[in-house]
Amino acid sequence: MLGVFGVAIVMFASTNIDDIFVLLGFFADPKFRARQIVIGQYLGIGLLYGISVVASLLVLVIPATYIGLLGFAPIYFGIRRLWELWNGIDTGDNPEDHATASAGHGNIVAVTLVTIANGGDNISVYTPIFATRSAYEILTIGCIFAVMTVIWLGAAHSLVNHPTLGAPIRRYGNRIVPFVLIVLGVLILHEAETAKLVLG
Repeated sequence: MLGVFGVAIVMFASTNIDDIFVLLGFFADPKFRARQIVIGQYLGIGLLYGISVVASLLVLVIPATYIGLLGFAPIYFGIRRLWELWNGIDTGDNPEDHATASAGHGNIVAVTLVTIANGGDNISVYTPIFATRSAYEILTIGCIFAVMTVIWLGAAHSLVNHPTLGAPIRRYGNRIVPFVLIVLGVLILHEAETAKLVLG
């Protein structure tokens, strides 16, 4: 069970580090109320989680070993981010981009859509992990995601009130995430025993 808690926390933190910057933009915008941001964030994370759970059901007709091949996705994203960092390409999302999404829509819908768009890659990370877990473990991970979302919202709200604390995260966050994604990918390949398939 401790392993599930650890995996869930690492999964959420590594795939949603960029979301902190998006939330900073929303909380700093006086047009958005805290309640709207909280609801929109939960809807977005919930949809990403739900889609991943449904996608993981493919394991019922496809062996877990083959599903484990999706583990190469986070490895790819990790390597790609390392390459972008090495070449000085800005990989951060602009928090102000949500202004366009909110035009003509409710604030809650805007937050939800931006959360989903910002976390699109999350599905490729969550799906293979869910495919190798029991229903109870998947539900546990979902509960941990709900708690982590509260922490994320609280952290973003605090950083808006204390801007200087955001500097270290902006500086080092993107440098740590690629390595975490690569480790997650290797973990997926290991748990699904995909290495045996690849190596023959």
